[in-house]
Amino acid sequence: MEQSENNITNLDANQIIDIQARIKEKSERIRDVIRYIGRFKNAAVVIHIDDRILDSPLFANHIRDIALLHEAGLRVIIVPGAHGRIDSVLSQNSIFWSMKNGVRITSEEAMPLIKTAAFDTANVVMTSLAGEHLTAVIGNWVRARGKGVLSGIDYGTAGEIDRIDEKTLETVIENGFIPIFPCIGWSLNGKPYNISSSRLAAQIAIKLKADKLFYLLPDAEISGKNFVIPSEIGLSPEGCVPAMNLEELDSFLDANKKADKKKDFHAVLSLLNLSREAVEKGVTRVHVLNGSLEGSIPCEIFSDLGSGTMIYAADYGKFRAMRREDIPAVLSLIRPFVQKKILLPRTKQSLEAQCDDYIVYELDGAVRACAALHIYGRSQAEIASVAVDETCAHIGLGPKMISYLLDKARTISIESVFILTTQTADWFEKLGFKADSIDSLPEERRKIWNPKRGSKVFRLAKL
Repeated sequence: MEQSENNITNLDANQIIDIQARIKEKSERIRDVIRYIGRFKNAAVVIHIDDRILDSPLFANHIRDIALLHEAGLRVIIVPGAHGRIDSVLSQNSIFWSMKNGVRITSEEAMPLIKTAAFDTANVVMTSLAGEHLTAVIGNWVRARGKGVLSGIDYGTAGEIDRIDEKTLETVIENGFIPIFPCIGWSLNGKPYNISSSRLAAQIAIKLKADKLFYLLPDAEISGKNFVIPSEIGLSPEGCVPAMNLEELDSFLDANKKADKKKDFHAVLSLLNLSREAVEKGVTRVHVLNGSLEGSIPCEIFSDLGSGTMIYAADYGKFRAMRREDIPAVLSLIRPFVQKKILLPRTKQSLEAQCDDYIVYELDGAVRACAALHIYGRSQAEIASVAVDETCAHIGLGPKMISYLLDKARTISIESVFILTTQTADWFEKLGFKADSIDSLPEERRKIWNPKRGSKVFRLAKL
């Protein structure tokens, strides 16, 4: 023990800061997991698995992760796709089919083979869950009708979802089983129809008012490499879109409407359109996940921004006034910026004294950003203590927080807002702030300005 203490003592300041940062990162991950387990216990989670994932070396890992979700108390429903399997079995039997508007058109002779392929993929999932000591049930809980003839096109064996047997489904889930839905629906007379598995997943999620709907498919990376990304949508450090609200999603879909890309591009766009519909009809969040990444499912559930792209309504995160119980989280949030000498140190006492000046950004119950608006008389205000958690730095919280505080200043007829900074001048200039002199500061603020620190003044006038 003495040797260990000596080793720590011998570390320089930068090494200690690095160790503290690593410990903080680990502890935040653990806190996230604990927080989300509590939040999503008994939550309904619908998972659509593209049938190409079934042949992936990562399939067993995904099944293990799904088993962990079930064991954590989440109510899991699985909808396996069968598009590739159906293609294969029809080709092997020399049965012709065509695709129109994303719908498979076949003759009646194809239906027994389609049904076999659909149940085969469901059985693969069920058997894999059994390997994790979980009991799953494949059911015929979907009533369907024929799609019929539309605009002169006979859609043959393709069906539309009429009803989902919600009561039986709830009973299955309450008894601890995992329901598995093959992409087959039955008419009132027992006639089978081929239905879209991705649309089925969305309809189940809507019916259950699910907290999560996952679309797991290979290489589903929504980034600038594959799509046109509007400038207002934030990107992750890897260049991917971590989240879009419905307004941003509309902008994204519009930007990519006329793009001529490969098949998977259009498949993702189709899923995003389904995601929009699901969120509008009550599903809390929809996630498009890259099934080629191990751990993508738990990462998406047990962290704020996960590993895929999340579609959500506008109330996912919110700005609100800081409360006294937020102070420990705010102190933790600004500490890395203090260590980098970007911000001045704050204490519990100073935050308590100025509690009414602060706002925070709350994301799923956790404080992920903060800032303050200090008022000086009737004409000037200062924006200070601007800090955004590193995990959320790429989704545009900083500018949104500044905009929120500027609106607050306008409501009380403040004429100009200033900031003091040593390292973030470029960032504030990009937001429209202009360099100003120390003499322009209110006398009260000028008295505590530290010439040794040398902070520069930037101001936004004529609010």
